[in-house]
Amino acid sequence: MTDPASDMLLACFIFLGAALYSSVGHGGASAYLAIMALFGVAAPVMRPTALVLNIIVSALGSFRYVSQGMFRWRVLWPFLVSAVPMAFIGGTIHLPGEVYKPLVGVVLWISALRIFWPVELRGVMTASDPPILGGLLIGGAIGLLSGLTGTGGGIFLSPLLLLMAWAVPKQASGVAAVFILVNSAAGLAGNYASVQSLPPSLPLLAGAAVAGAVAGTTLGIKLPAKAITRVLGVVLVIAGAKLIGLY
Repeated sequence: MTDPASDMLLACFIFLGAALYSSVGHGGASAYLAIMALFGVAAPVMRPTALVLNIIVSALGSFRYVSQGMFRWRVLWPFLVSAVPMAFIGGTIHLPGEVYKPLVGVVLWISALRIFWPVELRGVMTASDPPILGGLLIGGAIGLLSGLTGTGGGIFLSPLLLLMAWAVPKQASGVAAVFILVNSAAGLAGNYASVQSLPPSLPLLAGAAVAGAVAGTTLGIKLPAKAITRVLGVVLVIAGAKLIGLY
């Protein structure tokens, strides 16, 4: 990431990842991890960089979706209460590369599965509140995995909200955005020392992420983007295979 041409190309892909993921309320960490893996970024750099970009994108997404009324606190808080401390704990755990890379690879494959095999909404136009105990247990599990891998957890939370009819689609985007924002901040706080590994090109990547988030949240409020996300799914599969060591 010291080559200006490579940095610029990486920023272009970050823009696309931020635009696509923010359109459904996600911060895009799994996309950033996939992109950085394809560019050969070192594992210690990947997690903090993905979290910082995730925070930037989800902060903008949270503001835009909440201001549009696409959010409900009762849906969020049972997951968030347990996810935040577990994300912090996960962030303090330093996994060796031979463990971290396959783990992230599996996360990327799960993300790709979410894209290729979307959750059926079953025509849900109304939703019931998630059970508090169930939300606490699920949130804790998502938070721990998020802190370990440097993701915000939205790729797991939002399809679950839709599958269980705990939120209508537009509402799920807003809930996921706020969840990812807080969860990513907790994960980064737990691994604060890793900020020393942030790349010199971070301002460029952050600018690309902001631009992508503006485009993506505008799209998410108005239009779907299913066809383009399938292309991103292919990237996730390839990057996941690379991290797991299949090629």
